[in-house]
Amino acid sequence: MKCIGYSAIVIAYALTTEKVMQSLINTEIKPFSATAYQNSRFETVTEATLKGKWSVVFFYPADFTFVCPTELRDLAKHYKEFQKLGVEIYAISTDTHFTHKAWHDTPEISEIQFPMVGDPTGTLTRNFGVMIEEAGLAERGTFVVDPNGKIQIIEINAGGIGRDAAELLRKVKAAQYVHAHPGEVCPAKWKEGDATLTPSLDLVGKI
Repeated sequence: MKCIGYSAIVIAYALTTEKVMQSLINTEIKPFSATAYQNSRFETVTEATLKGKWSVVFFYPADFTFVCPTELRDLAKHYKEFQKLGVEIYAISTDTHFTHKAWHDTPEISEIQFPMVGDPTGTLTRNFGVMIEEAGLAERGTFVVDPNGKIQIIEINAGGIGRDAAELLRKVKAAQYVHAHPGEVCPAKWKEGDATLTPSLDLVGKI
């Protein structure tokens, strides 16, 4: 009976995740207003802040935890590369912006320069469909948003699985290429400079 119950939970989680991905891809981000901590200042972030440039919305469960600081430090190491592409990173958890400051003041993540957004009401986390309601925490959800405010990439990891900033950077470059070159698509493992594909009748059955 325990196995059946566990399987049902896994299936339900998978279906929920699939529904989130299907419903949010190519949709515009919902209106919001939140406070972020960045460069020793508190600043207001809204949906308008994200528009006009590429953004990575990076949800994580909580400050002062275990996998989360390793992910944020990894992003910090690649932050300049993201900036060169015109991309801003927004790290978001359901902690307050005050908690973000307190955590940032520790050596653990003091090198972080991108905004750390507080979402204590869970508005943003629910907008993006990654709230763990029974815990009041966010899933490890990554969303790439284009300059029009539309979601182009979604990745959701289980809590114990950390993400890779270098792979995220590759995906952002692919999203930017496709955005700038309508009619072309990036094949598996595409990297900057690699050949792309132009879908057509001639290509059917030849790839």
